[in-house]
Amino acid sequence: MRTLTALLAALALVATACGDDEPEQQTATPETLTILAHDSFANAVSEETFATFEAETGIEVEVLAGGDAGSVVNQAVLTTDNPIADVLFGIDDTFLSRALEEEIFVTHESEHIDTVPDTFRDPENRVTPIDYGDVCFNYDKAFFADSDVDVPDDLDDLATSEFAGLVTVEHPATSSPGLAFMLATIDRYGEDGWLDWWARMDEAGINIVSDWDTAYYAEFTRYGGDSPIVMSYASSPPAEVIFAEEPLEEAPTGVIEAGCYRQIEYAGVLSGSEHPQSAGELIDFMLSVEFQEGIPETWFVFPANQNAELPQTFVDHTIIPDDPTELDPDLIAENRDRWIDEWIAVMEG
Repeated sequence: MRTLTALLAALALVATACGDDEPEQQTATPETLTILAHDSFANAVSEETFATFEAETGIEVEVLAGGDAGSVVNQAVLTTDNPIADVLFGIDDTFLSRALEEEIFVTHESEHIDTVPDTFRDPENRVTPIDYGDVCFNYDKAFFADSDVDVPDDLDDLATSEFAGLVTVEHPATSSPGLAFMLATIDRYGEDGWLDWWARMDEAGINIVSDWDTAYYAEFTRYGGDSPIVMSYASSPPAEVIFAEEPLEEAPTGVIEAGCYRQIEYAGVLSGSEHPQSAGELIDFMLSVEFQEGIPETWFVFPANQNAELPQTFVDHTIIPDDPTELDPDLIAENRDRWIDEWIAVMEG
């Protein structure tokens, strides 16, 4: 009898130990779910954004603005043991590996995941693709229409005296599009040549700023600055049309396809959330056609769900690059800090 009792006790201990490896299951439907997101997402959220989800589930959705994508990831990592949100949104491939290494997410396979291109997906379903966008040079059409200088179509064109002082890009250590473009130059010129290109750009007079807002709204000639070429997004031209004070038939800005980098943004259920099932349902809603079709004209990126239709403004005014750079997140994680340090040594040394 003692042997049987001991055996049952041992089996109970094994079952308990195995259970420790499983995600904690929620016991009740929460009143509120919190999304930790970058500022550009949070600032565009309205009362209508999650209204359908809230009506169908009875769960209120709050969005916590956490700065840029890098800051959001840092906050999630630092609060793993006491998470400040249930869902993280806005992590892209440039920061993904760090978050996965820190194990800040629990797995969730969305009911809509089959609508997403295989190349976007995490094989282990730790994060769910929600949108994508292409970081690209934008140019001011009016400037080039009145200039003897032609719009460049290759990165080598920019590294000449003809374009001295005409180009603004963001710093890769402080800006997501700045980092994305730096990665594009590494892909274009390789480890042996990318720093030489940046050295030539520095000599030609490239302008470096800390963030996208400064590049676009302070330095761009479209808004009174001195640079007719700025690092922005392929989706910026339709934004110009949508927000124009007077109706426009043509976007006033164009896209240079050379040097484009594709960013994919993900959402994930944060480890330690008390409501992982409901958090997963919220991510499912964000990947639904209803939510996805509102993405382009709200956040000016493209829906990850291939069944979502683009608004006509995007169809008419957006260029989707034929061959944007996409680097493996593991490669980025292994080299990002070194690459940034090398860039700083050339551009600020």
